[in-house]
Amino acid sequence: MTLNLFDSKGTPVAKQRFSWRELTPKPISKLDDDAFTRVRVILMNGVESDAVRLQYAMQRFNRELRLPIAEIMRAEHHQQTMINWLLSPDHSPLEITIGYEQVAIEVTSSVAQNEPDPYLAQVYRFGLLEDFDHLYRYAALMDRLEGKDANNILQGYTDIIPGRPTSIQHRHPEDDLRDPYGPDSDPLSKIHAALITAAEYQTHEYYMHYGPWFADPVARQLYAEIASVEAQHVTQYSSLINPDDDGLTQLLMHEAMEVYTYWSCMEQEDNPRIKAIWERFFDYELGHFHTVAELYKKTLRKDPQALFPKAFDRRIEFKSHRDFVAQVLQEEVHLRARGPRFIEDKDAEGERTIEYRETLNADGIPSDAASAGYQWYPGTELARKVVNL
Repeated sequence: MTLNLFDSKGTPVAKQRFSWRELTPKPISKLDDDAFTRVRVILMNGVESDAVRLQYAMQRFNRELRLPIAEIMRAEHHQQTMINWLLSPDHSPLEITIGYEQVAIEVTSSVAQNEPDPYLAQVYRFGLLEDFDHLYRYAALMDRLEGKDANNILQGYTDIIPGRPTSIQHRHPEDDLRDPYGPDSDPLSKIHAALITAAEYQTHEYYMHYGPWFADPVARQLYAEIASVEAQHVTQYSSLINPDDDGLTQLLMHEAMEVYTYWSCMEQEDNPRIKAIWERFFDYELGHFHTVAELYKKTLRKDPQALFPKAFDRRIEFKSHRDFVAQVLQEEVHLRARGPRFIEDKDAEGERTIEYRETLNADGIPSDAASAGYQWYPGTELARKVVNL
């Protein structure tokens, strides 16, 4: 199946209505639902959160567009509410964290493989290995704080082994900025940049919110450390978006991204109840997209269809990308960043990054402390100790 953004106008914004019962649905099962159902729930919550954030910003700077954007934004808010409430309350904050990192690894892996621009694909691979290491550090923390096996959340789809060490991921902002895509770049490249920016921003916000909730000092420091790297990732991915594009163009591309991502979700969801939500919101987002397309045409006097292909035939693949990650890990784990480029020689990193990292790591490295001596195996450390007895 392919996706043509102009085949249907979807559900008109005026008809997008919710009740309180709809907005607080029965949550998914932590263990009985497939892990990729949770991946899709977390991802789409981040996408909706980012949509609302972008629309709030646009409201502040454009008087004429305030009402139509406010109407779309209200629907987006309610969509985010329904999606966010799908996460069951028996997930601990650390279990949700494991889910967030699985989203980052598997979705970024799919994007990296589908990305038509070689430079942008390398940017995604570079960030992927850092999220891969974060999963390993959080899995070690979960084992030691809660005595739980992170694979109960991952369900065997995603490996728990080190990636590019978190301790060396800290960079000065000048080494996190990347070259943006150009005006003539493939529309899929533009969708990818908006998508991964949304996902990473959500992860940063989650870690900033829940990090202070922990009593354990290593846990508090680990969340602070990884939240800082996630802030770097937001800088990295958002800098891929062309800053020369006006606000309406960026909003239109974001709405296209939302349609594209819901399409990817509904095509692969195996829980009928959740699939119905993706299908409903796919139609809602088509309504948002066409509303913005009309604003784009009226305000800028340009044809919105000129920005998009006749059809998208590649989608986000919600599946295990173990072999791809292993290959990237083997070939690119040593890479560092200097300016917008990636370098082979760690000794060629910029002086400002080296100084920045040394200052942060001066009193100890939380990611190393949390995972000291840790190696994942089924059943957690407690199970190994019992067997050894």
